[in-house]
Amino acid sequence: MRRCFPVFLVLLGCALAASADSAYQVVQRLPLGGSGGWDYPSVDAATHLLYLSRADHVGVVDTASGKDVGDIPDTAGVHGIALAPELGRGYVSCGKADQVKVFDLKTRAVLATVATGAGPDAIVYEPASRRVLAFNGRGHSASVIDAASNAVVATIPLDGKPEFARADGRGMVYVNIEDKAELAAIDARSAAVKAVWPLPHCEGPSGLALDAAHRRAFSTCDNQTLAVTDVDSGKAVARVAIGKGPDGAEFDPATQTVFSANGEGNVTVVRELAPDRYQVRQTLPTQRGARTIALDAATHRLYLPTADFGPAPPATVDNPHARPQPVPGTFVVLVVGAP
Repeated sequence: MRRCFPVFLVLLGCALAASADSAYQVVQRLPLGGSGGWDYPSVDAATHLLYLSRADHVGVVDTASGKDVGDIPDTAGVHGIALAPELGRGYVSCGKADQVKVFDLKTRAVLATVATGAGPDAIVYEPASRRVLAFNGRGHSASVIDAASNAVVATIPLDGKPEFARADGRGMVYVNIEDKAELAAIDARSAAVKAVWPLPHCEGPSGLALDAAHRRAFSTCDNQTLAVTDVDSGKAVARVAIGKGPDGAEFDPATQTVFSANGEGNVTVVRELAPDRYQVRQTLPTQRGARTIALDAATHRLYLPTADFGPAPPATVDNPHARPQPVPGTFVVLVVGAP
């Protein structure tokens, strides 16, 4: 058995490498329907449940069957859903209500409502400190919530408008500062900003993925750039060309692959050859509007919500940059995987 074990490791490594080099494809479409917009999805890899932000509620989908299995109502302006499986809880950022809703992962009952700063958007659970950080887009701050008491224990001022964030599992949280093209490093235990680093050649960073083992952050930028940052030194180590309209990013450590979801209708698939070397392996066609993304780390499948769009309404004084609206009933989740 001992003689066989190294051979098994070699074969496993070869299998993962082959998987990473294989062409990804849209393997399934989940036509869920309904009306309204969407933002960041989340996946519970242990239960294979997909949580979908749907403007005023959170839909819950069983990824095995592709069916709706639950709903969390009354989440006005929901942007993100953070999951804490070891606590049996989830946390929903309600951007229009300036609140975080805490819910039970099994029953989906709302357990608490926590007041935050203005416009909570991205939200993460940091397991080492057992704290939840809700990033307030309009408030230029982060509300730090103790997961045991559901109480806000600190409010961290930020340099500008926070966008997506990631936790490294060691007590640190990283967040894009969209209007300043920066990456901020936050110590969740002390509730303090430890560093703010510029993102050179990056405009409007939104999506963020993290390779915690190799200490690299991947910021998707509006100028079709993936900015790679060393999160120990703050040094910019690489830039990679991606598609138009990026908003979400994921990193799969098993295959050392970065994914940028681009609203123009594709995913840029980037292989991490080494911590400072990257190569675009594929531009996968998806569907217009599929700009956010979630990874199921157990199955290595990716989920991207989108819909069909009608024409943009006329511009007004209050809405000078009117956007096309999703057509009711056409909401769908694209499932991406390797063949």
